[in-house]
Formats: sequence, C-alpha cells, structure tokens
Amino acid sequence: MDRYSTLLCLPLVAYAIYRRFTRTSLSQLRGPKSTSFLFGNLLDLYQSMAGEAEFRWKNLYGSVVRVKGILGEDQLVVSDPKALSRILSSASQQFPKVPERRILTFLLLGKGIIWAEGDIHKRQRKILNPGFGAAESRAFLTVSQASAQSMVARWMEVVNTGNSDKVVLDIPSWVSRATLDAIGQGAFDVQLGCLDNSEIPLAKGYQGMMMSVFGTPSVLQIFIQEALKYIPQSIVKYWVKHTPNHRAARLREAESLLQGKGSRDIFTLLVKANMDAEAKNKLSDEELYSQMRVILFAGHETTSNTIGWTLLELARKPAIQSRLRSEIRQHESAIRARGDTQFTASDLENMPYLNAVVKETLRYHCVVPQLYRMAAQDYVLPLSQPITTKSGELLHEVLVPKGTRVIASVAAYNRNKDMWGEDADVYNPDRWLDGIAKDKKEVATGVYSSLLTFGSGPHACLGWRFATIEVQAFLVEIFGQFEISLTEEAKRVRRELCLLVMVPAVEGEIAGGVQLPLAISVAPRDEEA
Repeated sequence: MDRYSTLLCLPLVAYAIYRRFTRTSLSQLRGPKSTSFLFGNLLDLYQSMAGEAEFRWKNLYGSVVRVKGILGEDQLVVSDPKALSRILSSASQQFPKVPERRILTFLLLGKGIIWAEGDIHKRQRKILNPGFGAAESRAFLTVSQASAQSMVARWMEVVNTGNSDKVVLDIPSWVSRATLDAIGQGAFDVQLGCLDNSEIPLAKGYQGMMMSVFGTPSVLQIFIQEALKYIPQSIVKYWVKHTPNHRAARLREAESLLQGKGSRDIFTLLVKANMDAEAKNKLSDEELYSQMRVILFAGHETTSNTIGWTLLELARKPAIQSRLRSEIRQHESAIRARGDTQFTASDLENMPYLNAVVKETLRYHCVVPQLYRMAAQDYVLPLSQPITTKSGELLHEVLVPKGTRVIASVAAYNRNKDMWGEDADVYNPDRWLDGIAKDKKEVATGVYSSLLTFGSGPHACLGWRFATIEVQAFLVEIFGQFEISLTEEAKRVRRELCLLVMVPAVEGEIAGGVQLPLAISVAPRDEEA
C-alpha cells in the first residue's frame, strides 16, 4: 500500500461504524452471510465472474437481496422488474447515482452525461438529444458498414496469407479498433485510422483500458472504491494525479488522449445545439470536452464487447451461426436482385433471426451488468413478485432507508425466468421468435425490447439505437464471410467485471488483459439459402 492509499483509508472507520448503527435496519431481509466485517460480501460480488454472485443470490433469496458492504454497511441487490422501474424511471429523482461511482466516472470521463445528475443532467441531455434520434442513428449505418468491411477485408488477407485455411485472431484487438474508427468518423468526422495502425496512441490507449484500470480488483482497490463516499473529491483527484499506482497511471494516460473536430456528425450537432441553447442551458467547454470523452468511450467499448460476446456464443453454437448465415445470404440475394450492393437499415430491421441474435446477446451478455443508486430519502419499493423474510413473512414491498446503496442488477433482471422463460440461463435466440420473450412484460423496464441492458428512464443510454445498428452491421459482414470456431483458450473465457463494463478474459491468463482468441475460416458459399 503506498502512502497516498493509506491517507485515503485512515479517516474512514469511525464514521462508517457510526453510520451503520444509526440507520434504519434491513436485517429482516435475507441475503448471504457476510464473509468479513471489513469487506462484507463485496469480494464475492466484485471478484467473481460478472453476474455470478447476483444469479446465485437471486435463486437463493429472491429479487431483493441484502448484502454487506465495507464495515458492515447494508446494501441491496435488486433485480425485481417493478422495483427497478421505480428506481431507474418513475422515482429516479429519489434514487440518484452514488457519489463514489460518480467520482470514478468523473476521473474516467469528466463531467459528461454519465457523471451528471439532477438539473445538470437534464441540461446536458437536452443538448445531446438532437444527435441521437432515429434518423441520425440510421445515417450511422453507412459508417459502421465501412468500418466492418475494412476489418473483414483485413481478416481475409490474414487467412489468405496464412499456412492454413483457419487462423486464430484476438477478436477484441480488432473489433475495438474498428469500432473506434466508426465512432471517430460518425461522431467527430475524423479518420482515426486505428484499424490500419494499432500503434496509434488512441488505439493503444483504449485497447483493454477498463481491464487494466479496474479489472481483477485487489481487496485494497475494492475497499477504496467503496470508501470514496467518505473522502472529499479534492483528495481523490490529488491521489489519482500523484500516486505511482499503475492503475491510476493508466487512467491519467487515457485522459490525455482526446482531441476533437467536426463537420456533419454527432459532435457538430452537439455544438450546434449548444450554440442555439439559451445561455443558462449552454454547456461549458469542460462539459463539451467531457461529452466527447463519453461518446468515444461509450460509443466503442460497449458495442465492441457486445460483438465479441456474440462471436463467442455463435462459435459455441455452430447451428445458430449457420442459421444466421443462411438468413444473411437470403437477404444478400434479394439485395442483388433489386440492384443494390449494401444492406439498408430497413433490410436489417427485416431480418428476424439477426435481430433475435442481437437481442439475445444483449440479454445474456449485458456489457453493463450493474447500475448503482442510493435512496435520497426513505422509500417504499413495490415488488412484482413477493420475497420471503427471515421470519417467513411475505413482503410485497420493501422499505429502503435513506442513504441505502442499491445495486440494480441488470444481469439478474435480464435472466428473470418469469419474463424470459424457464431457460433464461441459456443462450437461445428463439425466445425472441416464439413469443416467450414478448409475454409477461407488464412490469418490464428498459428502452429496448424490455431489456435493461441500455438502462431505463432519464438516465437510459442515449446511443442505444447507434449501438444496435452497429452490432447488426458488424455481424452481417463477419458471418457473411467467415465461420467462427472455438479455440482451447476461448473455452476458458470468463466474464470480467471492470467497474462499468464486462469484458472477456482467459481464465489463468488474467495478466494478459482483455482476450478472446477465436478461429476464423472462410465460410463456404454453397450453404442453403
């Protein structure tokens, strides 16, 4: 432990203990036994594979689970649909973002929309909205297709120059650079060139950044992340700026990467909207710069990982892959018959199996598996399904005391068997075609297909339309050309939680960072259409 870390930890214990014994008790709610007073259940939550602890606890205790944070603090893990709808949507003002996570978001992305809260968030979102409508997202398709086609062309070169008809690629290193190029062109009208040159600082800086800064957290890192709520932000900023800690050094490196330009793109629309806004609603230069960081980070990190998880699942399930390729080939024939060469947004929308695969990946491998909120006041949360207390009482609602940290489990919500069927723990695109995924949605939340993957309510992801179109475009190009198959290393891939996102890493090779080695070969053209 360096001396800066020590300074962060020493003042915390007395205040945390005082808070523990002066707040309303949640002791009647069931949950896992605390493994230690110092860390509670947090080591299980943050050092297990992403979502694993929540899945286990939901099965044992229900959709509202009491867990222990640092120094015995009660927290709630919530996956109940009705409760999450209140927390994230209708009662979102009573459940703001937690201060400690906002501090980390500020250090990573600045004072952008992911950090913002209250009136600041409303003002920023109003300025950002014009760049993220349906028409703008459809216009992004051409950019996504160009990046996907460039990547696929390079894959074809690798296969053709290899000594075998099958080669192994580390998928994240390719897809991350391709999606960076797409968001650079689509958001800032800048040719980043990351796919052509992996040594470009931006490509190197963003490749695996979340894993190197927040992945495989030590017990000290977990403690500090949770304890940030007790530490003045000025001290935290000083620590990040001066500590020799390698994770903080990587954070400082990433912060210095970005520059921005613009013509007819998201950033131009953002600047124009800002110029047209009333003075009281305008974004400051710092806020504009932060929005650039948010767009660049969120615009490639989530989509590149979603594409990677899709490739992994279809490598595991060749029958699904073959069925998707057959649909792609059918539509290619129809497109050629009408004299076109490119898929349009309407073409993509009219491909039921493609959309079923995309939705199933977003459900099963949600790249943002948790959202963090706290109760700004005592609040009674209604439940869609009752939970059982320690005494055996059935509760149809839960009193959440003021100040309680709430972990909104996106991962567990997306595996809710009442909503997604008894096989919710299985990757099965057919649920989106046979009606199972369309039933029982009266208490569903989320902005896309009742999934919570893009959030819900006023803080829902602005770029969800861009993300889905980009994933569709990449999958069409990849599976239209290649067969993807497993490697021995890919059989050991684990879902690694890195603060905001879930990334692939190889069990036993965690020091290697983000990895997803898959084998590719040219797909035959004689499959049945």
